[in-house]
Amino acid sequence: MTNDIPFSPLAWVNGSDAPEKHSLDIGFMALSDCASVVVAATQGFAQPYGLSLNLKRQSSWAGLRDKLVNGELDAAHSLYGLIYAVHLGIGGTRATDMAVLMGLNQNAQGIHLSAALQRQGVTRPEALERYVHQSRTKLTFAQTFPTGTHAMWLYYWLASQGIHPLHDVNSVVVPPAQMLAHLQAGRIDGFCVGEPWSADAVAQGHGFTLATSQSVWPDHPEKVLGCTRVFVEQYPNTARALIKAILAASRFIEQSPENRRSTAQLLSGNAYLDAPLSSIEPRLLGDYHDGLGNHWHDPHGLRLHDQGRANLPYLSDGMWFMTQFRRWGLLREDPDYLAVANQVQQLALYRAAAAELGLPGDVSAMRSSLLIDGIRWDGSDPHGYARSFHLHAMTPAPSAHLAR
Repeated sequence: MTNDIPFSPLAWVNGSDAPEKHSLDIGFMALSDCASVVVAATQGFAQPYGLSLNLKRQSSWAGLRDKLVNGELDAAHSLYGLIYAVHLGIGGTRATDMAVLMGLNQNAQGIHLSAALQRQGVTRPEALERYVHQSRTKLTFAQTFPTGTHAMWLYYWLASQGIHPLHDVNSVVVPPAQMLAHLQAGRIDGFCVGEPWSADAVAQGHGFTLATSQSVWPDHPEKVLGCTRVFVEQYPNTARALIKAILAASRFIEQSPENRRSTAQLLSGNAYLDAPLSSIEPRLLGDYHDGLGNHWHDPHGLRLHDQGRANLPYLSDGMWFMTQFRRWGLLREDPDYLAVANQVQQLALYRAAAAELGLPGDVSAMRSSLLIDGIRWDGSDPHGYARSFHLHAMTPAPSAHLAR
């Protein structure tokens, strides 16, 4: 892999834009959507901005969260909902002011069911709905963090099929790379996780991909570059330089299919995903095989850049996760949705960095999306939206932990 993007001399060398901190510890989880962080750190995209990025692979989202809050990590490839949960003081830690510097990707998470359910003919949503309501025992589904994106996609998808995610099934937390082992052992009946772990399960003959997260919400927000607000306040030039480095890397990856393939090869290494290239590359390119004989190229596959549209920290994206926390009882009261999003989303910093790379910076901070259940989200009425669902819960929703 080579870096073929030309860089112009930058003011940080002698001027006031110099990064205040040059060496950064950046956390990530073994998931395909950490791609732009890994490429930025290892392929020469950070140095032109005066940075050295030291990658720190984490074994669980809870561990990543704790290290981010206590300062062991400067920034991290993070779940959108993790950052907001910490900011709001839910999800197992004290409230800490947090920041979303940029989006890292959209789409490309999978809802996967076991081979045992496949053998019983539970291969379509309506069959799962019948099975859940007729079975004497509850199915157990795993997600990766109680307030994380995977929990929210799983809950939203199940609810859209008439299955209450907190009453009709059991929900447990399992770190991404451990999903397949728990599925094989029969401890869970299905999971929602980022790639390549659903694709890897399909490749090994352990069940099938029942739905993708982009079928729930096309071009949905997913991982973000997260940090504490203290980091942004202490090192604003560093934060802006970090955004530029990762934006440049994300742009490079999407310049050509060849760049995506070389990125998949890089990610397959032991230091990053430690997974077969054959489980990483196809879905990184948008090519899906679900384990039921269906093959397709997904028009809403993994987007790491999309001319900046996948990277803008939309206010409405942050607000959406809070509406789901309220929907499922993780928040007992409505927050001031827009005010909190304005605190967390670092729009001004992102727009400054994007402008320096020649990317459009005047894109609206709100966007409108139609989700799987036909309900439109545009951020205009978060209170009403959170209460608009047929299935919801107004009591806290604990998640058991099978592993941490």
